[in-house]
Parts: sequence; structure tokens; C-alpha cells
Amino acid sequence: MKTISGHIVDVVSNRIFDGIVTYSHGRINSIEPACEISDQFLIPGLIDAHIHIESSMMIPSVFARQVLPHGTVACVCDPHEIANVCGIPGIDYMINDGKKSPLKFYFGAPSCVPATHVETSGAVLNAADVKALLKRDDIHFLAEMMNFPGILMGDEQVLLKLKYAREFNKPIDGHAPNLSGDDLRTYVDEGISTDHECMTLAEAKEKLALGMNILIREGSAARNLDDLMPLLKDHADKVMFCSDDKHPDDLIKNGHLDNQLRRIVAKGYSALDALRCCSLNPIRHYNLNVGLLQDGDRADFVVVEDIKDFKVLQTWIGGTLVAENGTVCYLATEPSEPINQFNALPIAANDLQAPPTGKHIRVIVAEDGQLQTKVMLAEPLVEKGSAVSDPEKDILKLVVYNRYHPAKPAIGFIKGIGLKRGAIASTVAHDSHNIVAVGVSDKEIAAAINRLIECKGGIVAVDGKKTELLPLPVGGLMSDRDGLSIATAYEKADAMAKKMGSPLSAPFMTLAFMSLLVIPELKLGDKGLFEILKFSFTDLFTND
Repeated sequence: MKTISGHIVDVVSNRIFDGIVTYSHGRINSIEPACEISDQFLIPGLIDAHIHIESSMMIPSVFARQVLPHGTVACVCDPHEIANVCGIPGIDYMINDGKKSPLKFYFGAPSCVPATHVETSGAVLNAADVKALLKRDDIHFLAEMMNFPGILMGDEQVLLKLKYAREFNKPIDGHAPNLSGDDLRTYVDEGISTDHECMTLAEAKEKLALGMNILIREGSAARNLDDLMPLLKDHADKVMFCSDDKHPDDLIKNGHLDNQLRRIVAKGYSALDALRCCSLNPIRHYNLNVGLLQDGDRADFVVVEDIKDFKVLQTWIGGTLVAENGTVCYLATEPSEPINQFNALPIAANDLQAPPTGKHIRVIVAEDGQLQTKVMLAEPLVEKGSAVSDPEKDILKLVVYNRYHPAKPAIGFIKGIGLKRGAIASTVAHDSHNIVAVGVSDKEIAAAINRLIECKGGIVAVDGKKTELLPLPVGGLMSDRDGLSIATAYEKADAMAKKMGSPLSAPFMTLAFMSLLVIPELKLGDKGLFEILKFSFTDLFTND
């Protein structure tokens, strides 16, 4: 028997009391009130209710070493990034590598591989594939259903995936930005129970009224915590916290859910309500085998200095100390053998020409901290019979290049990236993860793309002869190096992008979402420019 004492935060009974916890064989035997205790707080382990581990650019076992010191004990994970590249073997890679760490990874069956039928991915998971996944004990839910147009249009494969999730009694995650009214009701009526895409209180409250749970997202590019925090006043029982996509430098610098807790309490909200949102609520919703500091529970808990700053002193999982004072308490394991699919051929600047066929171009307008975009019309800058980047107006050429099959590059233009020189490129390009690149000249865009082709995936910043590169050999999405090395290499590329003029807080993260064809309004896929609300391709040039 072992004991630990402190101010015990009971999120089930909504109280804080002084007591002693006795535990053995990984479980809590008893929790008894006590007068003489250690001056520390015992809280339930923190749970990220929706995250793509791949966006950290770390494999699961490495990711775990970064978040355990911040009190995270479990993550609800959608592996659709690696699934879009490598299919079910990619999902198995994530599950097996996650088993090398004490962190509890709960993976779901990706519902949208590819996200739409109008782009090229490395794999396709049809309804039969999803059914086979949902049968498995190591698959815990149906991951975010991004293809809401498919539901509204009665797509047979989409509806079958939802049907199988209901049959296996596994939760269904949603993804429905700006969906409202009768369309939203149709979407929710299919059993979809969460949404992490809300940007406004009005949108969140409409979804809450229909019975959805709201996952407040605070990632590296999309940040909605400040806008949605007021939900905790009246809806704390229907709210969870998530990262969705978290870049490596962000994890190293700012931590994980502990940082969200600090900010929430600093705004005057209840620490008990905030802790319930990242422990009790996800455990109940997703049926997670994670303890809640109750008699008979697994001994999963976190010791913090107080419930204001949430400085984590220790993290315990199954009665084992896994992190203490900012450091994990177990040895690193050998990384799993990388898995990948990469067949792109080198490209030349001449391959990126865009001869004008109209007096205006449709321009994607990106906004810092948001995944949604707007559209504007602009006169193109034309040189030698081809539309080119116009850095003075911040209208830059955007390229998506198929990495799975020989194909011509898709060309678009974007405002908001802000580069004044050079180019950046990435094979983290949601959700099919083709190569996405943007720059001030065709020559440098091609150079950035070719650098990624050489190393079969990564992120890169190119400024003349200077290059900052983070290779990502695992699916073109993740490195198998240690977290600090990944974060350092990422920071160098990020800093170079900003030095070249980008004002964005996370230029590579924003770039990665410019090919995601399920978030409005205008995006660029490997087959061309796509209007999400019309769910159809559109021409780059127009005479409007």
C-alpha cells in the first residue's frame, strides 16, 4: 500500500477536501478525509478530447514525453493524417508506437479518408474498412465526420460509416464549421455528438441546444478558447477542451492543457468546472478507462502546487510516477520503423506557370489563428505571359503538388501569408498531405518543393541559398527524433519564414490548412481551386 495526501479535487462531487489517498496494484483503495496533509493539490489527470498527434510532428511515444510533465494522462486521437497517407497500416503504426509509453492513447476510426472525393490521398477507407476498424477493441470512436455535405446529400458510404458506429455503440465526433438551421439538425440526427469547429458563442449555443458537446479548441493555428470560454458559466457539463493540432515548438514553450487551465482560472472561472471539462466529461463521453480520484478507480492523478497556476509537480498513471518536476521518469524506447508513401517527381519553375485566361484572379484570404478563409478578386501581376506572385500586395502564388502519383501542380494565389522573399513548403497539408508551397517566385517555390521531394517529406523554408529543413520521414508528417530536436528544427524554419516577412503566428500551420477542402470558403487541392460552400471546383481566372 502507498499513500499520498493533499487538497483533493473531486470533480464528481464538485468539492475540494483535505485527505489521504491509499493505492496499490494500480488502483485507489480508499480516499479518507484528513487534517494533516501535504500542502499540494491532487487533481484528476488531464485529457485532450481531440488531437491529431501527427501535427506535433512527433511519433506517439515521443509526444508522450512532452505532455506527461504537464499533467496530461490521456488523449483522444484521430489518426486520419497518417491514415490519409498510409491507410490502416498507418493507424496500426500509431497504436503500436503509443503502447511504448505510459500515456493513454485512445484512437478512433477515421471517417473521412480522404476528406473528400475531389482530392488525391495515399489511401481510401470505405465503409467496410471503417466497420472493420470499429469492431476492434483498440478503436474507441468514429473520428470527426468532416464530410457534412455528404450527409446532407445522402452519400451512401458516409451514412454507412455513421450507421456502423451506432451499431457498435461508439461515439461519433463531428466537424461542422458554420453549419446551422435544418442542415445542422440533419447532421446531429445522425448521432454526431461533438463539434470542435465553433468560432462564436452563438454557433456553439445552437449546437448545444441540439444536444452536441462542444470541444473548445486551442491549437497552434486555430485558437477559440477566449471566444468560447463563457460557455463554462452555464454549460460546463457539455464542454471539453482539445488541441486539435499542436505544433512542436508550441508544446515545448507553452505546455498543454495546463496552460488552458491557467488562462481560464485567471479569467475568473471556476477551477472545478475547468477541471471537469478535461477529465470527467471526456471520460464519460468516450468511455475512457481513466481514473477520476474515486474509490476503486485507476490511480491516475496529478499533483499540482495550486489550482491557479497549475504548476505540475508529479503525474501518476496506474499508481506509477511517470513525470516529476518537468521530466519524465522512464527511459526512452527505440522508435518504430518509419512508414511512408512518397512518389513525387522533381519539378521545375516552368511547371508553375499560370497563363491568364481572365482579367482577375480568385485569391484565398487567410487569417491568422483561423482555419476558415475568405475570397477576393484581384488583378494578377503578369510577367512573360504568366501570373506570378505580387509580394507588394501580399498576393503570393500557392501550389499543391500531388505526392502519390504523377500529376501537374495545382496553382492558386493567397493573401495573408505575407512573405516578402523566399518560399516555404510542407508535406503536412491537411488532409491528404500532398505538397503545399507558397513563395514570392516560381523559382524558389520549385526549389522548396524539390527539397522536400529529396527527403521524402518535411517542412522547409528557402531564402536564396539558405535553407531551414525539418525532415519528416514518418509519413511525411512526423520525425522519429526526440521532441527537443524536432522543436528546435521547427523553430528555425518558423523563424526563417517570419524573417522572410510572414506576420503569422504559425506560418506552417496556416499553410497546412490551405488545402483542406472541407473548411470554407476557398481552398486549393491537388486538382484545383475549390469552393467549399458550393462543393465544386472553380476557375483561378475570371472576368468578373
